[in-house]
Amino acid sequence: MSRYFDDLMLGSIELFCLTAEQQSFTAAAAAAGLTPAAVSRSISRLEARLGVQLFVRTTRRVRLTEGGRNYFGQCRQALGQLIEAEREITGEQHLPSGTVRISLPTSYGHHRILPLLPGFREQYPAVELEVHLSNRNIDFTAEGFDLAVRGRTPPDSGLVARKLEDAELVVVAAPRYLRRCGIPMSLDELPQHECIQFLLPSSGKAMPWLLRQHGQDLELPTQGGMRCSDDILGPVTLARAGAGLLQTYRFIVEHDLQQGSLQEVLGEFGGASRPFSLLYPSNRHIPQRVRVLIDFLLQRLGPAAP
Repeated sequence: MSRYFDDLMLGSIELFCLTAEQQSFTAAAAAAGLTPAAVSRSISRLEARLGVQLFVRTTRRVRLTEGGRNYFGQCRQALGQLIEAEREITGEQHLPSGTVRISLPTSYGHHRILPLLPGFREQYPAVELEVHLSNRNIDFTAEGFDLAVRGRTPPDSGLVARKLEDAELVVVAAPRYLRRCGIPMSLDELPQHECIQFLLPSSGKAMPWLLRQHGQDLELPTQGGMRCSDDILGPVTLARAGAGLLQTYRFIVEHDLQQGSLQEVLGEFGGASRPFSLLYPSNRHIPQRVRVLIDFLLQRLGPAAP
């Protein structure tokens, strides 16, 4: 195999990643023990080799171009794998170390994952966690994520999906709403009620309710004048305030049901659930720091969890 990179080019790639992280030639130079001019020359050589502008330069800072963002994501991943390989072969990686970037949906993150992470850090203190809470789709490579938790796996995505759990759904309302509007006893009564809507970020359409009838899952569109988007915890706050009926995950409202601030309705049509899974790229070497987090979460939430 002939050489593709020389030592100078690999060094330029390292300085490019450092500059992208620091958003400054001066800060990158200080971190690398070089002059800003040397860093700037190195980046210019890399841009000349690629034939692509990687940074937009201003007097105070630099920012990545679109091409630069894509290149940065892949370079950071590749450099991380090289560092991991060196640690493993030299025996330095007895204990996992480094940073894991994980993207979590807001509701599942707050209620299921975040409470577990202090225990993970106690077990693996050298592993740092960078947690992003968002319901949007992410680009693993361009944004440098190691893991994500999502309710749905994009089709033909090239991602590995490891199921964490099937999260049970429940229909709830505040007692004062039920006193005012009555308790629904059948699905035919739902059109007569205010059903709080959550708009899906991907389509802007209201998420249908998922119920079980005669042992079969039934997707049921509902109607209502209260709509929320982006944060699925918003409809829960509306339900607590007496705005209407709401279908949500039981783990979100478990405390409310115990305290009586929300009441379960249509229980005979309950039992439906939606899955949550850990996602990560299938074509990527999994560093030890990421593997231990995957195993930790599967042990506590996965199908074999107690």
